[in-house]
Amino acid sequence: MFLRRLEIINKTGTVDYPFNIPAIRKLTSLEFKTNVTFFVGENGSGKSTILEAIAFQCGFNTAGGGRNNYYEVDASHSGLGDHIRLSWMPKITNGFFMRAETFYHFASHLETMPDSLRYYGGRSLHQQSHGEAFLSLFSHRFGKKAIYLLDEPEAALSPARQLAFMRIIKNLENEAQFIIATHSPILLGYPNAQILNFDAQPVREIRYEDTLHYIITRRFLENRGKVLDELFSD
Repeated sequence: MFLRRLEIINKTGTVDYPFNIPAIRKLTSLEFKTNVTFFVGENGSGKSTILEAIAFQCGFNTAGGGRNNYYEVDASHSGLGDHIRLSWMPKITNGFFMRAETFYHFASHLETMPDSLRYYGGRSLHQQSHGEAFLSLFSHRFGKKAIYLLDEPEAALSPARQLAFMRIIKNLENEAQFIIATHSPILLGYPNAQILNFDAQPVREIRYEDTLHYIITRRFLENRGKVLDELFSD
């Protein structure tokens, strides 16, 4: 594990975004205890904001990419990046910030550097399906002694390919660190992962079985008819 702790600094008097997000307003620090950490919470709970701020401090392109990927996407500036301090042991500079929502722009950026495609499987990401392109990134770009910050990597992955992605994490877990914001109950089931709940204030750890993702998915699968009857009733 490389990144051990995140602290919020210079927060006094700030009331605008992102400090109007409850989880961030009440956050003072986060401890990372395992090589695989998941951020969970509803949309707008602050997961992506924290992940983006970490990417900013790591020197990664906050629109998505590593330290050497320079391209512009609207609203890619991190509003929280200057308000956090990261504690490392040891500090590393290798890694990648993956944002599902801007992945198309990253793939277009690679088209301007055809020699770099060999690091992504040797084939244009635009010539693959969305899910295939995601797996090409995970399979070929990810390596050891690095930190990977992933914002909703399940967005383009079928359930079977989410399991394949978990295998990639497992192969790298002992020599790389993953911090992942996700809504996937499949990914959250990764063994011995730390799960941080952004719906709680302050943010705190939560058991897999206590996440709403697990509870709602299990209830739906075991009682689909009853759940739908309740949902559609007047």
